[in-house]
Amino acid sequence: MRADHLLFYTSLFFTRLADQVLLFLVPLVVFQTTQSVAWSGLAFFVETCPRFFAFPVCGALCDRHSPLALLRGSQRLRVLACVLCMSGYAAWGGLAWLVVLSGLCGIFSTQGLIAREVMLPQLFKGVRFEKVAAQSQLADQVATVLGPLLAAALLGWWHWAWVALACALAFVIADLILSVWRRMSSVQLSPPAQHAAGHWTQPYRTGLGLVWSLPGLKQLTVITAGVNLVLGVSLATSAAMLTGWHQRSNADYALLQAASALATVLILLLLTRVQWALSKLGIVACSGVFLGGLISGLSPGPWGYAAGFILVVGFDKMVSVFIRTHRARIIPAGDLGKTTGVIVLLNNMSQPLAGLLVGFFATGSDSRAVILALTLCMGLMAVLAAWSWRKTLSPQIRLR
Repeated sequence: MRADHLLFYTSLFFTRLADQVLLFLVPLVVFQTTQSVAWSGLAFFVETCPRFFAFPVCGALCDRHSPLALLRGSQRLRVLACVLCMSGYAAWGGLAWLVVLSGLCGIFSTQGLIAREVMLPQLFKGVRFEKVAAQSQLADQVATVLGPLLAAALLGWWHWAWVALACALAFVIADLILSVWRRMSSVQLSPPAQHAAGHWTQPYRTGLGLVWSLPGLKQLTVITAGVNLVLGVSLATSAAMLTGWHQRSNADYALLQAASALATVLILLLLTRVQWALSKLGIVACSGVFLGGLISGLSPGPWGYAAGFILVVGFDKMVSVFIRTHRARIIPAGDLGKTTGVIVLLNNMSQPLAGLLVGFFATGSDSRAVILALTLCMGLMAVLAAWSWRKTLSPQIRLR
C-alpha cells in the first residue's frame, strides 16, 4: 500500500477510534447509572437522531464545498465539542452532557463520513470500488475492535469525563495525520461543481428524485432500513442485555464489542480478496444479519446472545459495502454528496426508531422480544423489496 494511502487510512483509524469510545460510553454509563434498559434505549435515540438528520445537509455541503476542508473541519469541531461539553459537566454535572457530546460528535462525524465518501472515488481511481470500500471499512473496524477495549481499560483508571477528553486528543492526532497526508499526496481533488442559485430545498429534491428514479435505489433503501432496525436494537440493548439480563461484567461487554468488530474485520478482509456478484454479496449480507437477529432474540443464555450479536454487527458492514458499491456505480459524480446524504438518512432513521421502540416496549433489562419482532420485520421488508426489485429491473441492468 502506498504511503499516502496508509496515512489517509491512519487518520481515519484515529477518528473512528475516538468515535467508537464515545459510542461505547453512552449506553454503558447510562445503564449503570439508571439500571434501566428503557433509559438506555432513549439515550440511544437522542444520541443517534441528530447524526442521521444531518446527512442530507452534510451531503449537500459536500457537493458545493471542498470535501477535504469539510473533513478537517469536522475533526476540529469534535475536539471543540469534547472540551466544551466536559467543561459543562465539570461546572454543572449530569449525564446529559455525555449524551449531548455524543450527539454533537455524531453530527460532525456525519460530515466527515459524507466528505470521505465523495473523496474516495477520486483518491483510488482504477481500483475496484468494492475493494476500496472494504479497505476503508477495515480501518474503521480495526478501530472498532480496539475502541471498546481501550474504553474499558480507561474507565478502569479514570472517570468517564476524562475518557471523553482523551477522545479529543485522538481527534487532534487524526487531523495532524491528515495534514501530513495532504502534503504527501499528489492527488488533485476535483473542485466542487458550480450550482446555479435556487431554492434551498433544491439539493434535497434532487437527491430524493434520484433515489426514486435510479434503478434499485429505493429498494436498496428499504432493505438497508430493515437491516438498520436490527442493528439499532442490537446496539441500543447490548449493554443492558449482557451486563443486566445475562449478568456479565463490563469487561465481558467490552470483549463482546471487540469480538463483533473482529468478525467484521475478517469479513472485510475476505471481501478485499474475492469478487462476488453484487447480488450474491447482498443476499449473503442480509441473510447473516437476519440470522444473527433471530439467534440473539431467541437465545436464553449469554453465549447464544453474543453469537447473534456478532453476526448482526459483522454482516452489517457487508451490507454497507454492498450498498456503497451500488450507489457509487450509478449516482452521477456531481450529485453523489446530496444523494448519498438523502439515502443514508432514509437508511438509518430506523436505528433511532429501534432505540425508541426499546424505550417503550422492553421489559426490565430483557429486550429479546423487541429484538425478535424487529428481526422479523426486517425479513419481511427485505423479501418485499427484493420482489419489487426483480419485477422492475430489466435483465440488462440487474446486478452482476
